[in-house]
Amino acid sequence: MINNALQFLLHTVLGLFTLALLLRFYLQLTRAPFHNPVSQAMVAVTNFAVRPVRRFIPGIGGLDTSTLLLAFIAQFLLQVGSLWIRDFPLLVADNTIWIALLGLAFVGLLKLSIYIFLYAVLLQAILSWINPHTIITPVLDALTRPLLRPLRNRIPTAGGFDLSPLVVFIAAQLILIVLITPMEQQLLRLF
Repeated sequence: MINNALQFLLHTVLGLFTLALLLRFYLQLTRAPFHNPVSQAMVAVTNFAVRPVRRFIPGIGGLDTSTLLLAFIAQFLLQVGSLWIRDFPLLVADNTIWIALLGLAFVGLLKLSIYIFLYAVLLQAILSWINPHTIITPVLDALTRPLLRPLRNRIPTAGGFDLSPLVVFIAAQLILIVLITPMEQQLLRLF
């Protein structure tokens, strides 16, 4: 019972921290409005870790590599912590296990990234029907624009409805089913 509680806490804390770091990275990457409360919240939640790491790891080509590295480290610690709580013999594990843990951390980042964009598209579609002028709309628009703009140019509206979010949703689910889940299962078989 204690192990379940520790697993829950570990997944909650490190999962939310990874989510905040990835959101910060993607908000910067898509040039979302910095003074929006959502952007400010992501900066406030992650600044304690990002600022010191930026001293040693500079950005590369306009990418905030320090934030992305911290997200990867958080996912790696999540994988290691999960095994440690389950009494997996990490101290005597061979290199294959450590490489698999690195792979699982990478797959975790990919999966969480897909979910970020998937839910941003879904939330933007819902808000466009309910209230398109919310405070989160500029952030959602910046996040989803790289995905939706090329599709909107190619897919005509059907009776005034934009079908591009549906295409993104289907494509994201297919990527998760066909690519991400099999990679994750292959890596988990090594344990």
